[in-house]
Amino acid sequence: MIYLDYQATTPLAPEARDAMLRWLDGADGQGFGNPHSSHRLGRSAAAAVELARDRVAALFPPGGSVVFTSGATEALNTVLKGSRGNVLTFATEHSAVRDCAVPVERQERQFEILPVGDDGIADLAALRGAANKQTGIIAAMMVNNEIGSINPLADITAIARENGALVLCDGVQAYGRIEMAGTCDFIAVSAHKIHGPKGIGALWIRDGLEIDPLLHGGGQEGAVRSGTLSPALCAGFGAAAKVAAERMQDDADHIAALWIAARARFDGWELNGSAEARWQGNLNIRKQGLDVARLMSDARNVCFSAGSACASGSGRPSHVLKAIGLDDAAAKSSIRLGFGRYTTMEELDQGIDAILKAVKEQRL
Repeated sequence: MIYLDYQATTPLAPEARDAMLRWLDGADGQGFGNPHSSHRLGRSAAAAVELARDRVAALFPPGGSVVFTSGATEALNTVLKGSRGNVLTFATEHSAVRDCAVPVERQERQFEILPVGDDGIADLAALRGAANKQTGIIAAMMVNNEIGSINPLADITAIARENGALVLCDGVQAYGRIEMAGTCDFIAVSAHKIHGPKGIGALWIRDGLEIDPLLHGGGQEGAVRSGTLSPALCAGFGAAAKVAAERMQDDADHIAALWIAARARFDGWELNGSAEARWQGNLNIRKQGLDVARLMSDARNVCFSAGSACASGSGRPSHVLKAIGLDDAAAKSSIRLGFGRYTTMEELDQGIDAILKAVKEQRL
């Protein structure tokens, strides 16, 4: 199998795997301690958690704290449901944000979805027109998970500040790849997007801010999140973050080379999303008349996507592609290739060969 679906998830880094094994069992059989226990095994596990927290925090802006969560979905839900005031967001946001509309409105708060341009970038004029003193939270992705477009978080934050609002950033596709937006108030991330384990993420909270908890119980993560932490997952996340920090420029250079090569191979295809303000590890393209379901079957040895993995199988056109102005036919003739640290140029070429061969068989 050739893996070209880095937006869905990333291969586990060897460093993350090694870090996790110590806390799944350990050579001495004593790596299973509860990090919230006060005895020796618990204190040892707690030290591993705090080391991981420091490593994860190093990729965030200064002036905030890291709360471990089960993933970015929980982090986003925590802020949207635990904050005050009305919510503004954009049509290309992840369902973890958009689907919070009903619970937010049950709190007698307004939830408004604003348009984006045909490049997938937030419509700042629409935001200025909608934001007011009743706005509590503006939620915006940094890098879009389907089309890779990068939002102007500094401009979004400036508008928020003019109206006394806070900014929640979905940083899932940006964290560990590019410098995080230092102007935001909350940032949600997931470990498995940076070669860490699934089942863990983090919420970064700017110092001095408080939100109501989504989960109640033992209060293990301060006043924000209850639940026993997994030292293994935390350690894996921390190790992945450490490697990402060390390799960020090298990874970016490698991905830029892959992007150039891939773009050249898909000559004549239309690019979805911005060509400039974009994370280059995401190539979302379309070809008129393409039967994507058949393509994925015919090129079954290549892992790529027709959209977000979270919405796959729904049969509906991508809400992101619809938001940038594509009709149903164009949206359904689009594919997404994602590549990253462990993608070799040879693998990329082989994968594209298989895709283009299958496309040719459709006689487009």
